[in-house]
Parts: sequence; C-alpha cells; structure tokens
Amino acid sequence: MKFIDLVKKRKSLRTYLDKPIPRQDLLSCIEAARLAPSACNAQPWKFLIIDDKDTIKSLVKDICHTIYSFNKFIGEASALVIVISQKEGFLRKAAGKIKGTNYYLIDIGIACQHLALQAQELGIGSCWIGWFDEKKLKKNLKLPKKNKIDTIMSLGYDKSIMAKSKIRKPINEIYSFYQK
Repeated sequence: MKFIDLVKKRKSLRTYLDKPIPRQDLLSCIEAARLAPSACNAQPWKFLIIDDKDTIKSLVKDICHTIYSFNKFIGEASALVIVISQKEGFLRKAAGKIKGTNYYLIDIGIACQHLALQAQELGIGSCWIGWFDEKKLKKNLKLPKKNKIDTIMSLGYDKSIMAKSKIRKPINEIYSFYQK
C-alpha cells in the first residue's frame, strides 16, 4: 500500500469487533512506535499493552466514568496501549520552558502516530484517547504516582460495514508558499 493510501484509510475507530489481536501484531505496532524520532533521541515513552478483555472492561468502567464517560467505547477494544511518559532530562525540560513547548508530548505524538499507522497497515483500527481518569488508571495498574499518562491508544478491528470518508479542509485552505 502506498503511504498516502494508508494515511487516507486511517481513521479514529470507535466500534470494535469482538476479535483478539495477535500479540505479534501488537508488537509490530510497538516496534513502529519505538522507531519514531524524538528530540535529543530521548525516546520518552513506555508502552503497557492490555489485551485481556475482562481487564479492559473492568479498567474502562473505572477510568471512563462521569465526565469521562463519552470514551467508555474503549471498553470494547481488543487492546489498549497505555502510553507512559518518561521524565524529561534537564536540558530538554529547560529548552521546553524557554520555548514554551513540551517536547515530550510532540515525541509521544509522533510515536503514537507511527503505532496507529502500523496498526492500520495490519487492518487494525485505533483511537487516540486523552480524556480519562489518570489517577484511577495509575491506581488500577499499580503505577507510581510520579508516572504521567497522557494517552491511551485503543486498538481493534472495525465493526462497522460502511466506511465513512474523512472530512477535511480542501488543501488550498491550509497552505501557502512563502514569497519574498
């Protein structure tokens, strides 16, 4: 598949078949994320994969409640990838403060997009989740409080039969060439 076709096919998936994802495919997705570039080659990520359906359902019930409830659909996913942010080094943190940029978030964004595109190539859909009860998630997974979890990637096979086309602005509305 050409890269542009892969990008056109990838969408945020919110309905999942009840079908497990082979662990080798999950590891292929993690390998794609591992190969992502990062500022100063910091690789500020760890990936915790949950692929047990009962664990996912129980976890999502606890972390997608009240104000987070619109993301409860991830309870039907075949796997969740919990993206744990690693502490930034002094130089990156200082540069980020000066510039007003959280470089680790950019790095994690690139890694997660690599993961999502690899999943898509394997016929696995994904959805990027940033709205969940992080405190309860860390408690449930017995992770140290100092850990930061900015993102969960839900993964699964598409339940819907009809493919929806992406709604995007026309290309001529989003670019210009600089001219002296």
